[in-house]
Amino acid sequence: MLCPLLRLIRPQLLPALPPSSPRTPMSHLTTITLPLSRSRLRGVVFDMDGTLTVPVIDFQAMYKAVLGEEKYTELKSRSKAGIDILGIIEEWSEVEKVRAYEVISDFEREGLERLQIMPGALELCRYLEAKKIRRGLVTRNVKAAVDIFHQRFGMNFSPALSREFRPYKPDPGPLLHICSTWEVQPHEVLMIGDSLKDDVACGKRAGAFACLVDVSEVHQVLETNFDLLP
Repeated sequence: MLCPLLRLIRPQLLPALPPSSPRTPMSHLTTITLPLSRSRLRGVVFDMDGTLTVPVIDFQAMYKAVLGEEKYTELKSRSKAGIDILGIIEEWSEVEKVRAYEVISDFEREGLERLQIMPGALELCRYLEAKKIRRGLVTRNVKAAVDIFHQRFGMNFSPALSREFRPYKPDPGPLLHICSTWEVQPHEVLMIGDSLKDDVACGKRAGAFACLVDVSEVHQVLETNFDLLP
C-alpha cells in the first residue's frame, strides 16, 4: 500500500522552523509523537507524486540531467535531507532556468504517460468523504499533471495547488492558503506525503499535523487520534 513508514507528529512538541529555513533537519522529524488528545479533523491535504500516485519519475536521473553528474554528486554529499532542485533553479539566470525546466518537463511528461493511482488511495479518499472531511492537494508538479490526475482518479481535490502556486513546498504558504480557503486552523488539518524535506516540513512549518505515510495505516491513525464525527 503506499510507503513503508508512517510518522504523525504533534506540532507543539517539535521546534518551530522559520519559513526562510531552506531545509528541515532530519533529526527534527523522525521521532514518533502522537496527539495528546483527540482533535477535530476538518481537512486532509495530500502530496501527489509518490503519495496518491505510484512513483514513476526517476528523480535521480532527472537531477543529474539538470545539474550535471559532478554538481549532483557534490550537492548530494552535502545535503542528507535531499536536493531541492526547484530552489536551486530559482537562483539561476533566466536562460539556465528555461533549459532546466525543459529537462524537468521531459521527465514529467514521461511520468504522465505511466501515471498510476496508488493502491488504497481511492479507498482512503472515499473514507474521508464519508466522514465529510475535505481533501486538498499540494504538489511540486505542474498543473497539467494535476488535471490528468483528477481525470484518472475520479475525485477532485480542492484546492489543488501545483508548482505554479508560489511559494511551493516546503514553504508553508500552500498549506496555509488551503487552510485560509477552508476557513480552518492549521492544527485542524493533516498533511500527508512521502517526503520529509517537502511534505512533512511544509506541514510542520504551517503548524499542522504531518504524516509521512503508509496510507494502509492512515485509517487507524485517524480513528485513534481524531474526532471524525461529521
